[in-house]
Amino acid sequence: MANFDPHDPESPKPANAEPSSEGKARTKRRSRYQVRALVGSYKAETGSDVGADEVDPPKTNWPVFTVSSVLIIAMALYAGLGREHAANTLANVTGWISTNLGWFYILTATIAVVFVLYIAMSSSGNIRMGPDHSRPKFNTFTWASMLFAAGIGVDLMFFAVAEPVTMYLAPPTGEPETMEAAKEAVVYAMFHYGLTGWALYALMGMAFGYFAYRLNMPLAIRSALYPLIGKRVHGPVGDAVDVAAMLGTVFGVTASLGIGVVQLSYGIHLIFDIDQGLGLQSALIVIAIAIATLSAVSGVDKGIRFLSELNVFLAIALMIYIVVFGKTAYLFDAIVMNVGDYVSKFPSWTMDTMAFTDDPAATSEWMQSWTLFFWAWWIAWATFVGLFLARISRGRTLRQFIFGTLTFPFLFILMWMSFFGNTALDMVRSGDYPEFAENAVNIPEQGFYDMLQEFPASGFIILLTTGIGLLLYITSADSGALVMSNFTSKITDSRQDGTRWLRIFWSIAVGLLTLALLQIDGIATVQSATVVMGLPFAVVIYLVMFSLWKSLRLENVQKEARTTALHGVISGRTDRIAADDNSWKQRLDRANTYPTKQDIDTYMRDTAEFALEKVAVQMRQRGYDAILLTSELPDLELPQLDLQVTLHNERKFRYQLFPVASECPEFLAGDQKEYFRLEVYDLTGSLGYDVYGYSENQLINNVLDLYERHLAFLHMQSERPGDSDVSDGAEPERIWREDN
Repeated sequence: MANFDPHDPESPKPANAEPSSEGKARTKRRSRYQVRALVGSYKAETGSDVGADEVDPPKTNWPVFTVSSVLIIAMALYAGLGREHAANTLANVTGWISTNLGWFYILTATIAVVFVLYIAMSSSGNIRMGPDHSRPKFNTFTWASMLFAAGIGVDLMFFAVAEPVTMYLAPPTGEPETMEAAKEAVVYAMFHYGLTGWALYALMGMAFGYFAYRLNMPLAIRSALYPLIGKRVHGPVGDAVDVAAMLGTVFGVTASLGIGVVQLSYGIHLIFDIDQGLGLQSALIVIAIAIATLSAVSGVDKGIRFLSELNVFLAIALMIYIVVFGKTAYLFDAIVMNVGDYVSKFPSWTMDTMAFTDDPAATSEWMQSWTLFFWAWWIAWATFVGLFLARISRGRTLRQFIFGTLTFPFLFILMWMSFFGNTALDMVRSGDYPEFAENAVNIPEQGFYDMLQEFPASGFIILLTTGIGLLLYITSADSGALVMSNFTSKITDSRQDGTRWLRIFWSIAVGLLTLALLQIDGIATVQSATVVMGLPFAVVIYLVMFSLWKSLRLENVQKEARTTALHGVISGRTDRIAADDNSWKQRLDRANTYPTKQDIDTYMRDTAEFALEKVAVQMRQRGYDAILLTSELPDLELPQLDLQVTLHNERKFRYQLFPVASECPEFLAGDQKEYFRLEVYDLTGSLGYDVYGYSENQLINNVLDLYERHLAFLHMQSERPGDSDVSDGAEPERIWREDN
């Protein structure tokens, strides 16, 4: 393959070469160096799947579970047993929030939009939700489809007709039933389901993904606050944050399930002529609890995922049906106009608190029922949906994640709201359907079905629509229980979920709360409860944004430090070879070497380990907390070396040698199918270069070059507030099967 000089210790060894006599001698004197071997700790060092027995099972977070469950059960009992008093109290609290803190919700939502767009368009957008070497698990089409599925809920059926008709007949400003009211009616629906909500989802998804997959911290809200409050996230402060997230999530899911119950009960009434009321609503809630329980016991997540994707296609088919059998040209004209109006009005509407109005009481009531409810609902659902979005986005850059989250689902929502909303508006403005307009405003769940009844084959379409809504309702209940079980658990591995009994408990608790709130005053009560319970988590939103900003700022400083040229380092490769006439030949030989597994194993044990041992010993002699960790990689049957230097209150230094399997290039002669690269990793992933064949001195100098870069990073960030350690001492995730 290449010519080697066996007398030159700097020359790389050929494939399958026997260890040199010097190497054998050094093997005998290994005990001279203090090495901590962590054989069997492959999961801790690499993050790879090695079986359930080697991963600590999740445990219940009793403080969070106890406080959350007591508060939620107490609220359910209060709503169920003291309906009138509960209704008055909730109305008073909601009215006070609407009058005094409505601006806070509106400002929070606007800042979230600006924040995520700034991250996406800044240099931080290049940072990955995972190590630097990680790549997305799903291709763009599959990923977009899953984002698409996350944006569909049964509430889209509820509001797609009810809101545009209501905005036309009773707009917040201006005269009703005018051309201007008609133009803005659908745009209001787009606004409430638009970029603002998806920006909140993107914010929380980004926080989950960054701290869990890049810094390998638990998949929990408290992890995102570690840069702000340090190890206190493991105490009462972190528990309080998780409780706030739980309350917001529970009432967000309750709002969705409450709207779903009301919507589906009318559909079932049409199909089977069953009387609407508490009995039917209770039956639907029991079905959701039963399905969620079966899912927890039998583990049918793949089936639920399949049903979710099926719902997407059925929803698209329903939308196409409306366009084809409706006024096709009018609908396409309308959607173009709606998009233009949305783009032009969004900047002013997003900060519109309606402070200047002739009827403050009516305006406050409208804000409470619409904009404030939607913003609180998005905030409450942000942790729920954000967790799902993070899980499917590992390996993507923050820029890809943010723009994908803001565009793919929203494009569908734009079409859905425009096609259904403008169809309903056309029916109202024609004057031929007076009862339809009245029902769409006063009985919103009936408006969608009344519109479908005016189309061909309405019986089949209503049956299909109810089926879609039922499946969406069930999957929302199931996934909601799963997320809540995670939030009330102590999970050390981001791929784990909470225990089954927690999932069953939360599905029952949410079902009871939904039923109790619906008994008071239907959807209005559910909306009011969401506005109230979204408030504490709105405060957490600010903490998450500040924490992310601090962490991403350090990432940029570290990136700048990496580019600093130190001691002749060029493009991350250090070749300290004696300056003689043959040095370039030796370098060429090493560049053309494609080592086998045996070559890597020999080099790691006879050269690399001794080089890193020397550095660790010298570091300790100088008073530094340096340690060399070794472990075997079960999938490869090869060792990996991990040199770590812990620096008090600062980000630790890490130099890890990790073998990576690669396919041999086609131009290589012979039957060899694969070769191995010995790549260098730091705390944020692979640095992208191979050090196989370096001599001991070359390897030591490479370690020192990177250590000096790390010190440069610490110096560059020292003038900024806070310290550089934002990872809770967690180890970066190294998942062989996903990343390599």
